[in-house]
Amino acid sequence: MSHPRIAFIGAGNMAASLIGGLLAQGIPAGHIRASEPNAEQRTRVAAEHGIQLVEHNAEAVANAEVIVLAVKPQVMKAVCQDLASSLRPGQLIVSIAAGIPCASLSAWLGDLAIVRCMPNTPALLRQGVSGLYANAQVSAAQRQQAEQLLGAVGLALWLDEEQLIDAVTAVSGSGPAYFFLLIEAMTAAGEKLGLPRETAAQLTLHTALGAARMATESDVDAAELRRRVTSPNGTTEAAIKSFQAGGFEALVQHALDAAAKRSAELAEQLGK
Repeated sequence: MSHPRIAFIGAGNMAASLIGGLLAQGIPAGHIRASEPNAEQRTRVAAEHGIQLVEHNAEAVANAEVIVLAVKPQVMKAVCQDLASSLRPGQLIVSIAAGIPCASLSAWLGDLAIVRCMPNTPALLRQGVSGLYANAQVSAAQRQQAEQLLGAVGLALWLDEEQLIDAVTAVSGSGPAYFFLLIEAMTAAGEKLGLPRETAAQLTLHTALGAARMATESDVDAAELRRRVTSPNGTTEAAIKSFQAGGFEALVQHALDAAAKRSAELAEQLGK
C-alpha cells in the first residue's frame, strides 16, 4: 500500500504517539505534517520526530490525503468551521476526539469521508486499542488508511454502528482507569496485610502485567483461565467468592452503563 500524505490538526500527546507509530511503520517523515498553535510544542515534536510543524491548520492540510483531527472536543466545532474552506473532495477525515459524532463533523466540514475513532491512553506506549466507525463516504482504500493509522499504536477494531462508540468508550476508552483503580486498591490492601508499600505495589503491578499477557496470549478465554487458577476450597476461591458476594459483576456492569450513558450525553452536548 502506498504511503498517504497525512496532516495532523493538533500535535498533543496522542497525535505525537500516532506520528511516532507511523514513522516506525515506515511512513516517510516527509509525508507527515502537523499544525500546532503552541510554539514550544511545535519545536518539541519537530525535534523528536523530524516532521514539519506549522502554526496554521490550512497550511497543514494542503496536499494531504488523510487529515487527523486531534484537538480537544470543546474546540472542535470552531477548528472545523475554520478549516472547512481549505478542504477538498477526496480527503479522508479521521477524528480521534471523544464525543463528536460524524453528523456534527459533516455539518461543520462538508460532505466528506469521515472515520470516527475512540483510542485509549495506552496508545501512548503503542499498546492501545481503538474502535473505528466509517461513514458512507469512506472508500475501502480509505478504511485501510484509517486502520493503518490507528494500527500504528495498537489494535484497531471496526464498528458497524456509530452508537457503539459509546460502548467502546465505556469498555476501553475509560477502561485503563478501572485497572488503575484495582491496582490502587490491591496495593493498599497488601500494605494493610503487612507488606511494605513498595513491595505491595510491585507485586500488584507485575501480577497485572502477567495476567494481561496470559489473557492476550492464551487460546482460552478469561473465564477458563480464572477457573484454572481457582482450586476448590483454596485461597483464590475464597477471594473470588468474596468479590462475587459483594456484587462484583453487577457493579462492573453498572459502572460501564454509567460511562456509556455519559459518553452519549457528551456527544449530544459537544455535537451541537
